[in-house]
Amino acid sequence: MNKTDVLIIGGGPAGSACAWRLKQNGADCLVLDGQAFPRFKPCAGWVTPGLLRDLDLTPEDYPPGMVTFRQFDIALRGLRFKMRTHQHAIRRIEFDDFLLRRSGAPVIQHAVKEIRQVNGVYDVDGEYQARWLVGAGGTRCPVCRQLFDAESPRPADALVVAQEDEFYYPMRDERCRLWFLQNGLPGYAWYVPKANGWLNVGVGGMEAQLKANGDTLKRHWNLLVKQLDELGLVRGYEYRPSGHSYYLRRAGVAPSRGNALLAGDAAGLATRDMGEGIHPAVQSGLRAADAILTGGEYTLRGIQGLSLWSLLGLAA
Repeated sequence: MNKTDVLIIGGGPAGSACAWRLKQNGADCLVLDGQAFPRFKPCAGWVTPGLLRDLDLTPEDYPPGMVTFRQFDIALRGLRFKMRTHQHAIRRIEFDDFLLRRSGAPVIQHAVKEIRQVNGVYDVDGEYQARWLVGAGGTRCPVCRQLFDAESPRPADALVVAQEDEFYYPMRDERCRLWFLQNGLPGYAWYVPKANGWLNVGVGGMEAQLKANGDTLKRHWNLLVKQLDELGLVRGYEYRPSGHSYYLRRAGVAPSRGNALLAGDAAGLATRDMGEGIHPAVQSGLRAADAILTGGEYTLRGIQGLSLWSLLGLAA
């Protein structure tokens, strides 16, 4: 039996931020993740200056490299304009691995199947036990499914579905482009250049609205591929898109039950306007660690719910 004070399920930004804060303060913790790192993670990869401050990190401290954008090219229902900003973009396959290793926490590859409470501690698959449990395993986090969903289900109308591809494409336009509410999409599409010749393109939209409109995300993916070709942004590439889903920030979802806490996408924290999830995930992971360390309240109040101000470089 592997016993620890804090068992963190999920090694993404929420889990690694929680582990990093705990290890900084001498707490005993263990991270479980079903996949081996580095692992592929489809994501546009927004990284805000506020996120870097929270992690005590600078672009120069990050060996894989990140792209910095000072301007976005935006289309809003056909209206085109440029927006000044100060944002970065990373590849999640690199960023998540870097943060997890930097946390200094031990990591075990293990796909969680069953969680029980036994004599005041959490027992995972009869192999791991801890007084505290942090669910940071994303949208399908087993901690959320087994301990939270029955009493505090995440709202179906907050679910976003996305499809994207990330690939090496050095002959590219270096500008970041965003298309909002185009062709009836209840969401937006993106073209995000990344460091060292990589590119991420994708579409994301509200699942409930797509279904209500008799629409599909696949149709919007095909329209994006056609548009990228017509604009000369991507040509001659055979796409291999990946699909995933996550929840936008909604009030009323309890982030804790006893000594079990939810962080990141497991708690449904992506911003309501842009679906940005990395910074809210990190914020929640740090707060979960602080609550464990101090015995204080674990709350999501104050975690950013909108991305617009940070995109404009006015906050966070």
